[in-house]
Amino acid sequence: MTTLYKTGIVLLLTLSSLSADAQYERKLPREKDMAAYLMVYFKDSTHGLYMALSRDGYSFTDINNAKPVIAGDSIAEQKGIRDPYICRGPDGLFYMALTDLHIYGQKAGYRTSEWERDGKDYGWGNNRGMVLMKSRDLINWSHQVLRVDQSFPELADIGCAWAPELIYDQKEKKWMIYFTLRFGNGENKLYYAYMDKGFTRLENAPQLLFQYPKDVSYIDADITKVGNKFHMFYVPHDGTAGIKQAVSSTINKDYQYDDKWYDPESRECEAPTIYKRIGENKWVLIYDIYGINPHNFGFSETTDFEKFTNLGHFNEGIMKSTNFSSPKHGAVIHLTKKEAQALADKWNLKMKF
Repeated sequence: MTTLYKTGIVLLLTLSSLSADAQYERKLPREKDMAAYLMVYFKDSTHGLYMALSRDGYSFTDINNAKPVIAGDSIAEQKGIRDPYICRGPDGLFYMALTDLHIYGQKAGYRTSEWERDGKDYGWGNNRGMVLMKSRDLINWSHQVLRVDQSFPELADIGCAWAPELIYDQKEKKWMIYFTLRFGNGENKLYYAYMDKGFTRLENAPQLLFQYPKDVSYIDADITKVGNKFHMFYVPHDGTAGIKQAVSSTINKDYQYDDKWYDPESRECEAPTIYKRIGENKWVLIYDIYGINPHNFGFSETTDFEKFTNLGHFNEGIMKSTNFSSPKHGAVIHLTKKEAQALADKWNLKMKF
């Protein structure tokens, strides 16, 4: 057991608990038990993990006064993380998956070259790992790096493994992890695989999740089950990068192509994720508008996943970031009053739930 103290960050690392936590289960809270929202995000400036809390799902406050709660150099091989995704498992535990990549690693002194490998052969970023994390309380996290290229021989020459997300397959009783993958310096595409019970490795080689009809890169999938349908939002680099949706009745195949753009932005955006408003028949689509300076999050709200109402950007409308700016790649989950208050109290955030 190791405790790391770094620039105000406290992280309890218990690598053995990745397996030990599998024995830990608790009663899952229902939607009527929920009282708060937790957003995770990162920033290019630090490549660390940030968290923000909200009582109403509209106004978010960073729990550590806009400083990382976990430093990327404490958990990632490349000494930086990107694209955090968080969810609650059927065992009551919290799970995260993150990209192991520091795009400024050379400048920060972590490597002598721009990327780990030649960009001509492997493209922008060209990372090969993802960080997997697990927690009982959102404060103490176990973690490990999953090197995708080392999982199966046919993956040895991959060019990237980006933006991993998780969804629990109720039929298979397994976590399905899905992410952006490319081979060499080819086009980025969306793939999926199943995790082992210990949440430590891939059980099968990644399979294509969805085929875009044009020969372009497409990245950043986010899958939400509503009723008996799976709604996947993703980003094709088809002209100005933006958000499209594909829908299926099956979690890992048969997603139907829809040519419509679902974001209202005129500039490039990526990293779509969905969260539901507690107690309402409303869902919010978040996207990272990287084509504006300074970059910002955009939000759209829907009741039917067909028509979306533009809620604008953080601090330009109804959505507020009270003490932070320029977030990247956000994801939101619901918390109970007790969970939210414990997290706020841990970081001395003066919020009551």
